[in-house]
Amino acid sequence: MALLNKALVALIGILLAVYFYSGKEEFEPSMLKGKKAIVTGASSGIGEQMAYHLAKMGAHVLITARTEDKLKKVVEKCKKLGAASVYYIPGSMDNMTFAKKIVHEAERLFGGLDMLILNHIGFTYFNFFDGDVDHIRQLLEINFLSYATMTVEALPMLKASGGNIVVVSSFAGKIGLPLTVPYSTTKFALDGFFSSLRMEFYQQKVNVSITLCVLSYIDTDTALSMVSNVVQQPAAPKEECAFEIIKGGVLRKREVYYQYQATKIPMLLRDWAPEFLEYLVLKNYDVEGLSKTKQ
Repeated sequence: MALLNKALVALIGILLAVYFYSGKEEFEPSMLKGKKAIVTGASSGIGEQMAYHLAKMGAHVLITARTEDKLKKVVEKCKKLGAASVYYIPGSMDNMTFAKKIVHEAERLFGGLDMLILNHIGFTYFNFFDGDVDHIRQLLEINFLSYATMTVEALPMLKASGGNIVVVSSFAGKIGLPLTVPYSTTKFALDGFFSSLRMEFYQQKVNVSITLCVLSYIDTDTALSMVSNVVQQPAAPKEECAFEIIKGGVLRKREVYYQYQATKIPMLLRDWAPEFLEYLVLKNYDVEGLSKTKQ
């Protein structure tokens, strides 16, 4: 029996290796040349870096965020980096009319859409849950409902192009993390919506891919200012993170885990050893540092 179990484990390992590594298309920057993309939350951080990568690859890019001055600077750099064309629209994603407007503007400017990259988030706190359920409701508007709204509006164009939906989520959307109750709630909602929608696309033979990106602690200015005194691990580089997100979307991956060792590997413990995972997560937090954190 022990020998049989070992043989089964070996066979499963071989089958998984064949599935994941055979016949997979390799990424080439030329795959983005002339493609039409929307990037939300693109005035700073990961979204800004994604805009730069797309520009270097010769894509048409429409970016959006709340702060117009920052968007203008990103647009100017994208032009210098070689974007086929680049536009910006400032506004807030707590307004579903604005969320729809972004998609309609892409249609007007580009005549179609190949990639919808949903990356924006609303402001929240990094601290113990304060009991404010209204804040969660408001955050859901920005972090979740606007994603769903833009997806619905963009689907006709994406179906026509056989395009990609790229959803920037978080490890906190797979594992409940302390000090992030409102944020984690919205990210779990993204997983439920887009994972279910992906399966319906399979059933309906809709040729639109959905890539959910599960990110660890990234060195964006916002993250560093909020959690650097508490989370006891180094932040991963936003430039590389942005590249991996774009690559995963183009290659139509189901999920992207970045950094892999900080996200995917702990996920293996989620169902088999949840108490041990919670222990490891809590060991990574120094709550004494909350007093030094800028809110």
